[in-house]
Amino acid sequence: MKPRLLILSDLFGGENPDGIKFYTDKLESSFDIQYYDVLKLANINASGLGETEIHSQFLNGGIERAIENLLQLEKEKVTVLGFSIGGTVAWKASLKALKTDYLFAVSSTRLRYENELPDCNIKLYFGENDLNKPNLEWFFNLNVSNKIFDNQKHQLYLENNNAYLICDDILKAFIK
Repeated sequence: MKPRLLILSDLFGGENPDGIKFYTDKLESSFDIQYYDVLKLANINASGLGETEIHSQFLNGGIERAIENLLQLEKEKVTVLGFSIGGTVAWKASLKALKTDYLFAVSSTRLRYENELPDCNIKLYFGENDLNKPNLEWFFNLNVSNKIFDNQKHQLYLENNNAYLICDDILKAFIK
């Protein structure tokens, strides 16, 4: 039986976003993949809303709704790959009751406000030029494994070269 991998979308969600396809194609032979659109988990209708308005919806109750809904859906041990706000949802759900084995979060800049680590293996990815990534002191204080991609911005996860490296890390975590 393959381990279960949850993929949590970024702020823009969508049924089958192009940016997620590379990850699912690369990882589906090794994992039972369940994709979640975080907009749906958070009960946010984003039609007609811009990025700032969607972000505001997440900050005003959406993150908490997404966590509660995810906890209702997932009762078994999982590995999670979360993009941007999806990584933040995964982190906070893992602090609550999500049985997370591994957490891979990409460009989850809101983690800079967190000071408690979930009880699981963690690897974080950020772009060097993402102005909202946690500072060096945050990484040092939490002692969390991370990779900073040179000359990359927030949506580094949409580039196949970066996606390949992230998928490779995920696969290596399962090679015993």
